[in-house]
Amino acid sequence: MFQSTTQVRVRYSETDQMGVVYHGNYAAFFEIGRTDALRDLGLTYKQFEEEGIMMPVLDLGFNFHSPAYYDDLLIIKTAIYDLPAIRSRFDYEIYNGNDKLITTGFATLVSVNMNTKRPCRSPVKLLEKLRPYFI
Repeated sequence: MFQSTTQVRVRYSETDQMGVVYHGNYAAFFEIGRTDALRDLGLTYKQFEEEGIMMPVLDLGFNFHSPAYYDDLLIIKTAIYDLPAIRSRFDYEIYNGNDKLITTGFATLVSVNMNTKRPCRSPVKLLEKLRPYFI
């Protein structure tokens, strides 16, 4: 298993009139966690795209446990439990600064060849960086 942790502070624009984080913003929080997890591995989406591979989201799910509010510090834990093949699944837990569970969820991305627009193997660099976590 590979795990990464990052933080983000809730901005006013991410809340509704009650100061609660609007549910649609959790997809963006997941993306922040996923992008930072890749950076922790020394990788970026830009590198994958330069190699001709896109990774669009195929599936996305959320479970809301408690609300997050304006100016809360959120801790986003991103985990990869299985070595990717064509699909890469990222699992998430988001906590507030008091260590209270806010949201859990997942995103499944599929590797796609940019030229053919067909599914392909996950980027070789991603597999190389993750393999040691699954031995």
